[in-house]
Amino acid sequence: MKSILLVGLGRYGRHVAIKLNELGHEVMAVDHNEERVHAVLPFVTNAIIGDSTNEEFLRSLGVSNFDVCIVAIGDDFQSSLETTSLLKELGGKLVVSRATRDVHEKFLLRNGADHVVYPEKQLGIWTAITYSSEKVFDYIDLGEEHAIMEVSVPQEWYGKTIFDIDVRKNHHINVLAVRENGKLNVNISAATAFNANQTLFVLGTDEDIVKCFKI
Repeated sequence: MKSILLVGLGRYGRHVAIKLNELGHEVMAVDHNEERVHAVLPFVTNAIIGDSTNEEFLRSLGVSNFDVCIVAIGDDFQSSLETTSLLKELGGKLVVSRATRDVHEKFLLRNGADHVVYPEKQLGIWTAITYSSEKVFDYIDLGEEHAIMEVSVPQEWYGKTIFDIDVRKNHHINVLAVRENGKLNVNISAATAFNANQTLFVLGTDEDIVKCFKI
């Protein structure tokens, strides 16, 4: 369980709060909008109305005591940038900020953010890849041109094992897991055999995965 300071309770911030609650974390939520604060109360440990660009207000929250500070502000970049910078100055251990444009991502990283999330861009890439091919069922971008994809099993692999195909040597990818009839099997070995009812979770470069599975 971690203690998390969540700043910004719009639609994105509210979804973050709900999921953090499901995961059992302690969440202090902050927003300048009273209605948003009241809406998120059932899902957080505490919620406060306040201006996150005010240094004294943030200082009163004890920023350095939180394991993670999440800046989920999406409708006011100036406030997001100022909040990010102040959180780091006040001792934020890990500051994660939301970007809504490429240029925002660069400025946030330069002004205190340890990590930047870009929901619209990341979801856009996922949607394009997942729904443009009947062979891809899920996609996780790992950066530096690497990804994890859930893909269908090529017909020529039916009845063969990982050893038979020598997936890593011949295709430069790793099979991480197999899903069959809704059940996920992560106990993969050289003897794992493939069939038409499965999907595979594979790790590799985008280029190698696309080439191997003819996506």
